[in-house]
Amino acid sequence: MKRIAVFPGSFDPITIGHLDVVRRGLLLFDQIIIGIGNNSAKKSLFSLEQRMASIGKIFEDNPNVSVEQYQGLTIDFCIQAGANSILRGLRNSVDFEFEKSISQMNRKMHHKVETVFIMSAPEFTAINSTIIREIIRNGGDASEFVPKGISLSVD
Repeated sequence: MKRIAVFPGSFDPITIGHLDVVRRGLLLFDQIIIGIGNNSAKKSLFSLEQRMASIGKIFEDNPNVSVEQYQGLTIDFCIQAGANSILRGLRNSVDFEFEKSISQMNRKMHHKVETVFIMSAPEFTAINSTIIREIIRNGGDASEFVPKGISLSVD
């Protein structure tokens, strides 16, 4: 059985922390689908097209990583995509508590999809997309927190 994981998020923008989770996840999974979900609670800075293009560019030479957009519940997207796992990165105990609740609900809805957590490398624990968006909105330089070659220009 092929080990397929969905790594869900808004990726607005994708960060070097996200990149680290994918690289380490590839040691566990045959294929990772980066799923860009529509989070109704978040106001995006970058368009869906920009995020899809950026992620596609980062992983263009890796056939084991793909990027897809989805609506609705992540667990439903996993079933549709044939994924047997959800991959999540954890930076701290707050992330853990939040992700644990989601993981338990997903398991109740579909017990065959397992959530796998990867602890953030220490150098990435302070990096999150919300802070990076604020740096960009206020004219700061966030380039060291995103993968090289990613445009931080907002359409």
